[in-house]
Amino acid sequence: MALEEPDMKISIGSLRLRNPVMTASGTFGYGEEYGSLVNLHRLGAIIVKGISLLPRQGTPPPRIAETACGMLNAIGLENVGLERFLSEKLPFLQGISTPLIVNILGDTVQDYEQLAARLNEEEKVAALEVNISCPNVKQGGVAFGTDPGMAHAVTKGVRQHFSRPVIVKLSPNVTDISEIAGAVEEAGADAVSLINTVLGMAIDIESCRPKLANIFGGLSGPAIKPIGLRMVWQVAECVSIPVIGIGGITTPEDAIEYILAGACAVQVGTTNFINPKASEEIIQGIGAYLTEHSMASMQDLIGRARRV
Repeated sequence: MALEEPDMKISIGSLRLRNPVMTASGTFGYGEEYGSLVNLHRLGAIIVKGISLLPRQGTPPPRIAETACGMLNAIGLENVGLERFLSEKLPFLQGISTPLIVNILGDTVQDYEQLAARLNEEEKVAALEVNISCPNVKQGGVAFGTDPGMAHAVTKGVRQHFSRPVIVKLSPNVTDISEIAGAVEEAGADAVSLINTVLGMAIDIESCRPKLANIFGGLSGPAIKPIGLRMVWQVAECVSIPVIGIGGITTPEDAIEYILAGACAVQVGTTNFINPKASEEIIQGIGAYLTEHSMASMQDLIGRARRV
């Protein structure tokens, strides 16, 4: 008699996903770019490149530098802007059965509120992921995600203008990420995702100049996995809302570690540039692990390391 397939479905507020594997914003374009390489209908969710109210050109090149076990990027949040996203990118995504999560970014709380209100009109948008690593221009460029009060204000503003799940993406470049997580939970977030990139830099010893035109950039890839895993463990311990793990996930084993630490889902990022099929392989690998360990569903796996 054949064994039943494990139940890989998970929930984030009212959002139901067929499996816990998502694509990380900024590493998967607007979905269509990977359409010929990945079965988009098999993913848990597609998170598109961050969207701002108006188009952004981003920072000048060079904006990417390879590092040991990772990469630095200083793209500067380049994107097509809200109106072009709705007219040029959303039509393709309408034909994909996988839930669409839109990552949003802004310079003021009002920017986030306007984005949330407009995207709330689009039924295809299943959830928002709020990037609070952006600088608040009204507060001297301090990132929203480094101050509990500002993180709370952004989350509350988005929550008031968007009726479906709100996920807040946390920055690791803080003293106490648990404090920020608690602030956005109190403001109405349905989930948190972490971590965003870690601030770093690299120098070309021949030119004696920084490798990035912006000097500093965000470090991603396998190098940050231990940091992400530690922060997921810390945040899962202090919030009651779902936690989504991000950072250095390249294999099913990486994803399983995050889920054991308390994440209910994971996002696959930098490895998409190396292996576009990584997300599909991770989905298959998690399913195989559940079967091998006689686990009937994801609920048997989530946070298990905390209970042993």
